[in-house]
Amino acid sequence: METRIERLAPEDYDAHVDSLARLLSDCVHDGASVSFILPLTLGECRAFWREKIRPGVVAGTRDLLIARHGGGIAGTVHLDRDTPPNQPHRAEVVKLLVHPDCRRRGIARALMTELERLAVERERTLITLDTRAGDSAEPLYLSLGFEIAGIIPDYALDPFGGKRDPVSFMFKQL
Repeated sequence: METRIERLAPEDYDAHVDSLARLLSDCVHDGASVSFILPLTLGECRAFWREKIRPGVVAGTRDLLIARHGGGIAGTVHLDRDTPPNQPHRAEVVKLLVHPDCRRRGIARALMTELERLAVERERTLITLDTRAGDSAEPLYLSLGFEIAGIIPDYALDPFGGKRDPVSFMFKQL
């Protein structure tokens, strides 16, 4: 089964909110540390995509990539270019999500490869991200050439709200 990476156009965004909400919910319920704590409703997930992400997509400061695998949305990531005036060369990787049923198929790597190509196209020479230290995503980012700038202990609660996790801040120069 082939995976296709697409940039979601602003005019197509609203038609995909429900699929993106389900993807976010399924990932968090599976333990992904992506800013949310359980319990998490689909309504909260829809609100996140509509209120936090959509404005940047429409304004043109955020590029949303989706991975289609088997007909549905299997993953997503976005490149946030809404940076301060003294950082026009930088962008941030936000919310790399791959559905739990679709992992270990190269989808995250394909999304990140396209994100980097898009960053270069957008004349960004530095991309940054943060991830739970020791999480399964950390080796992926390292294999893609990201470097760890530092680790902050007790930075964020795990999705189950029970413990504080350390977070690695990473960067890659393009």
